[in-house]
This record gives sequence, structure tokens and C-alpha cells, in this order.
Amino acid sequence: MEIGAATLEAFRLLASGNGALWFIVWTSLMVAGLGLALATVPAIGAAYLIATQQFPGRRAVVVVAQAFLSFPTVLVGLILYLLFTRQGPLGGFSLLFTPAGMVIGQAVIAFPVILAFALSTLQSADPRLRETAWVLGAGRWQTCMTVLRELRFGLMAAVVAGFGRVIAEVGSALMIGGNIEGTTRTITTAIALETSKGEFAEGIALGIVLVALALIVNVLMAWLQGAGGFRR
Repeated sequence: MEIGAATLEAFRLLASGNGALWFIVWTSLMVAGLGLALATVPAIGAAYLIATQQFPGRRAVVVVAQAFLSFPTVLVGLILYLLFTRQGPLGGFSLLFTPAGMVIGQAVIAFPVILAFALSTLQSADPRLRETAWVLGAGRWQTCMTVLRELRFGLMAAVVAGFGRVIAEVGSALMIGGNIEGTTRTITTAIALETSKGEFAEGIALGIVLVALALIVNVLMAWLQGAGGFRR
């Protein structure tokens, strides 16, 4: 099929509400969203502790956190595959080739991304913010909540970066999920499969959805940040 014809067919598939195609989109959003939710609180909590506490090896922890930004997702998939397989230590939970296993994989991938971006935001914050909260009588928990609230847009950007990482990755989703139709097939794994079969229309259609998701997320962030996006 020619590129032009395949592109037109892709738009037809999207407009017709093709059930199989939109179920793939839903599976991708569900897995990415749950994985992101699972990783966000621990990652931001760890970033806050690293940014505000002094302890031996702190610099090494920061370096390792930043290094994990480039950690290959297929390697994450391999490690989790070995853990989830029947002979692995977590084989009894039957997580391999299931959406639940994929959620764990997405959480593992999102965690270092959110951690690194949140840490950058927290380290660049005005130190007087915490000091003012202490002077006003805030406890540790109240001080933490005050700082996080004041830096909410930077932290939201960290979460968005994590979403961008997990929604577009293919290695972990393929190895842990197995690309099973109607169960664990995601946008990226479906694109890889359909392209290898020469079915370019569905691959292009899913690619369009992936680009649209990226645009929507960035527009939403610009709107949330107000002057940081549209008012300049």
C-alpha cells in the first residue's frame, strides 16, 4: 500500500471508531496511567528527601538517579521477565504477560524519570521557602506539603515527563506483556507488529494517536502553567 493511501486509510480507521484500534489505545493509557500513579508518590517523596537531607553518599545517589534516565527499557523488561517467569522469585504471582505485570514495568521505568526531574525542581527552589515555613511554626509534614504545593508546576512537569517516557516505550511492554491481542497489546507494540506485517494503515493510525497524546499533554501543561505557556 502506498504511503498516501495508507495515511487516508489510517484516518478512516480513526474516524470509524474501530473497536480493536481504540481498545489498544485504551490499554496503553490504562497501563501507563496506573504505572505512573504507582511511581509518582514514591519518586517525589524520594526526591524531596534527597533534596532536603544531608547524608553520606548523597551525591552518588543523585548521580545514579540521573544515570537511570538513560536506562534501556528493554533491559528493564528483561530483568522483570526473569523475576516474573515461573522459575523466577516472583513467578508465583503470575504477573508475566498480564496488564498487572506491565503496570509494574511502567512504574519502574517512570520512577527514575520523575525522581530526576522532581529532584532538579526541588534543588533549584529558593531555600528560604522551607525556612519561612519553619519560622511560621510548620512541622516537618506541613513544611513538606508547603514546598511541594509551591513547586507544583515543576513537579507536574516531572510527572508529564514520566508519562512521555512510559507511553512511548516498547521494550518493556513487549517483553512483559507479550503483545497479546485484546489483553496486553499497546500502541507501540501494535505499531511494531503491524509495520512488520506490512499493515501500515493501522500503524500510522496508532502513530497519529501517539503524537496527539504528546501534543495534548504539552498543551495541558502550558495551560496549567498559565504565563509559562500562552501568555508570553
